[in-house]
Amino acid sequence: MIENLETLVTLSKTGTMMEASTAMRISQSAVSKRIAALERYYDRELIERHGRRVVLTHHGTRLVERVTPLLSELRSVFLEDNALRKGKIILGVSEAILASWGPHFFAQIRQRLPEVEFEFHAQRSPVVLDRLRSGEYMVGICTGSSDADTDLVSEVIRHEPMVIIPSGLEPLKYKLGKPLQVLTIESRSGAWGSIEENMQRLNLDRVVSLESFFAVAQMALSGFGHGLVPIGVAHTLGIDDKALIKLPRNQAARPTLTRPVRFVARKSMFAQALVRSFYAEASVHAAAMDSD
Repeated sequence: MIENLETLVTLSKTGTMMEASTAMRISQSAVSKRIAALERYYDRELIERHGRRVVLTHHGTRLVERVTPLLSELRSVFLEDNALRKGKIILGVSEAILASWGPHFFAQIRQRLPEVEFEFHAQRSPVVLDRLRSGEYMVGICTGSSDADTDLVSEVIRHEPMVIIPSGLEPLKYKLGKPLQVLTIESRSGAWGSIEENMQRLNLDRVVSLESFFAVAQMALSGFGHGLVPIGVAHTLGIDDKALIKLPRNQAARPTLTRPVRFVARKSMFAQALVRSFYAEASVHAAAMDSD
């Protein structure tokens, strides 16, 4: 029954049988059978099909609203009873972080906490937050503002500087503060909301948006425009610092345009000693990166 309810919740988020099956790593046929089993059990239609899209009926919506918090608590209990007991932390990490400076960062922490086993999952930041709430992940290292995350403990551990990659790495006569059109991340990303306002202050105008900072960087390198990316992405691609345009620092000697990196967990999970130890080490190593 729990698997069937989890399938309905996943379907309510994804909107199609195909996406639900991909998210749950089961076949579309299995998704359909689980939903049909629920409808027989409750003697109610729970979904309606509109072409490939699926929407919940009134009864389906009510059921999802009721069971979602219960399923989250069940997953959380499982994590606390099993993963924590084994000294394991299940971690969701922003893809751009895990593809750039993240592995070295986590390797340093592992040296300090050799008794801890880490299980990594690379996702977009909004997905990391959703899976924290659902109880699938114990901790998230993600980007963006924490204003809307009142149900989670969210601590900024790093302000990663943003830099401009000149189009084709050609010399760019650019005076900081003058209008400049750039390629950068799209609006649904976790980072966009935290950089948009400061971009406006610096007269940086987004004219092209892409789903990945690495895609932005590669397009800039190939001459499709100036790319605004986190410095870790530029360094991972081997771009020399001298070729980058670095943005000015404020009175606190911090770059005026940064991507905040957050340590996020559910309140009950953050209170666990193992997670607190991980947070302490992550904070120290992240601070050291920004002081370099």
